[in-house]
Amino acid sequence: MLLAIATGVTVLATGLFLAPLGAQLDDQAMRRALAIAQATAAQPRIAELLAEGRPAPDGPVQTEAERIRLATGAEYVVVMDTRGVRWSHTDPAGIGYRVSTDPGRVLAGHPVMQIDEGTLGRSARGKVPLRDPAGRVVGAVSVGIAYEGVRARLIDAVPGLLAYAGGALGVGALAALLVSRRFRRRTHDLAFSDISALLAEREAMLHGIREGVVALDAKGRVRLVNDEAQRLLGLGPDSAGRPLEEVLGASRTADVLSGRVTGTDLLTVSGGRVLVANRMPTDDGGAVATLRDRTELEHLARELDGSRGLIDALRAQDHEHANRLHTVLGLLELGLHEEAVDFVTDVVGTHRTTSEEIAQWVHDPLLAALLVGKAAVAAERGVSLRLAPGTLLPDRVIDPRGLVTIVGNLVDNALDAAAGTARATVEVELRAEGRAAVLRVTDSGPGVPPDRRDVIFTEGWSTKEPPAHGRRGIGLALVQRLVERHGGGVRVGAAAAGAGAQGGAEFTVFLPEALTRGPEPGLEPGPEPLSEPRPEPGAPTAAETDPAEGRTR
Repeated sequence: MLLAIATGVTVLATGLFLAPLGAQLDDQAMRRALAIAQATAAQPRIAELLAEGRPAPDGPVQTEAERIRLATGAEYVVVMDTRGVRWSHTDPAGIGYRVSTDPGRVLAGHPVMQIDEGTLGRSARGKVPLRDPAGRVVGAVSVGIAYEGVRARLIDAVPGLLAYAGGALGVGALAALLVSRRFRRRTHDLAFSDISALLAEREAMLHGIREGVVALDAKGRVRLVNDEAQRLLGLGPDSAGRPLEEVLGASRTADVLSGRVTGTDLLTVSGGRVLVANRMPTDDGGAVATLRDRTELEHLARELDGSRGLIDALRAQDHEHANRLHTVLGLLELGLHEEAVDFVTDVVGTHRTTSEEIAQWVHDPLLAALLVGKAAVAAERGVSLRLAPGTLLPDRVIDPRGLVTIVGNLVDNALDAAAGTARATVEVELRAEGRAAVLRVTDSGPGVPPDRRDVIFTEGWSTKEPPAHGRRGIGLALVQRLVERHGGGVRVGAAAAGAGAQGGAEFTVFLPEALTRGPEPGLEPGPEPLSEPRPEPGAPTAAETDPAEGRTR
C-alpha cells in the first residue's frame, strides 16, 4: 500500500511538472525571438537603408539581417517596410514579396509574440515596429525560431525528469519497505483484519473479566482502566490520560501500581476493599497491573480463624465440662448434695452473668454478640476481657457492621498481644458522645514502640507469623480505612500504668457521626470484668480463691 502511494505521488508530480513545461518553453522561444527583433530594430542604419534604397537579394538590409540571423541562431530575420514587403529573408527569392501573415498590428506600433505557420513552417515569432530617428514607423522586424527546436528541448528534458522521478520513486519504495517492515514488527506480523479482530476481542475481554486491569504508559499516566478496576479503585472513565498519583493520590495502592513497591501478590487496601495486585512491565516502558478483590476472602479467613478459635475453646470446654461432671459425680457419690447444687449453680451463673452484663452496657445486638464471643475466646486463652467503667453504647449505631469490623480487629490484636503475659488483660471501652462514638481498646501486652506507631497501619506490616491460609498486616490497615471513610481518626499510644492494661498498647478510635439522634439511656456506667482466665481443670475457681492471700475459701 505504501509503495502504491509513493508511485502514485511520483506519477502525479511528474505529470504536473510536464503539463506546464511545454507552455513555458513556447513562451521562452517567443520572448527570445522578440528580444532579437528588438535588438535588430534598435539599429538606426536599418531604418535609414529602408528610406534610401529598394529591396534586393544582395542589398545591405539582407546582408545585415543574415549576419544577425547567423549570430543568434534564429530561423529567419525578416525586415519589411510599411507595405509589408520583405527587404530580407532566409530565402533570397522571397525578397520583394509581401509577407505571408498580416503585419497590420506590428505596423500599427505594437509588438507581437505568437506561434504561427509561415512559408518556413511552424515557428515561434517575435515582431517589433521599426522607427526612424523621428519616431515614425517606417517598417517592422520579424524574427522566427523553429518550433522543432522548442519541441526538441521538451523531449530532451523528459529523460532527465523521468530519471529524477525514478530516483524519487526508488527512495519512496525503500522508505515504504523500511516502514512496512517496522510496522509488521510492531504489529507482530498481523494483518489489518487481525488487528481489528484482536482489538474487538481485547475490549470484550477487558470489560468482561472479574479482575481489575490498569495499564500505564512510560510516563506513569493511566492508559487503560477496565470496568472492574474502576469499581475497585473508585475511578471514573475520565481517569485515562491522567497521572496515576493525580488519580489515586499518595497511597500504597499508587506505590504498588507504579512499581515503587515490588513483589508478587501485593496486598493493598482501597476504599475499604482488600486488593491483591500484580504488576508486569511492558516493552515500551509502561506496565499492566491486575487487581483482585480479596475482601470477601479476608472476611472468610477471619471467620475461619474465629471458627478455629471457637473449636479450640469448645474442645477446652468439653474437657473442662468432663472434669466438672466428674466433680459433680464425686460430690453425689460422697453424699454432698448441697455442695453439688452450689457447684453447678456457680458454673452456670458465670456464663449467664457475662452475657447479661455485656447486653446491659452495649445495646447494639451485633456488637454485644461480638463481645460475648470474644469474652469466651479470651477466657479460654487465659486473658481477662473486661468493659471499662465508662462503657455505655446505645442502640443507635448507623453502621453496626463497620463498627463490628473495627472492634473485632482491635480486640483480636489485643488478645494476641496480651496472651501469655502476666495478669493478661484486655479492656474495651465503648461510649457515646452525642452522635459520636468513641472506642478504646487497651491490652497488657508489650505495647507498640514509639518508632513503629507510624507504620503499624501500613498494609502488609505485622509482627506476627503469617497463617497457612493467608497473610498478615491487613486488620489495622482495614481499621484505618474504615475509620477514615466515616470521617474519624485512629491513634495508638501506651496504656496508662495501673489501668488494668499494665502498660501495654492503647488504640483509640473516634467516629464523629456514628450514631443517630435519640435520647440517652438513664443508666450509670460501671461494668465489672466480663471474663477471667479459666482455671485448669480440677483447680479452685476464682470464687474459691482469695487473690490477695492465695488461700482457698
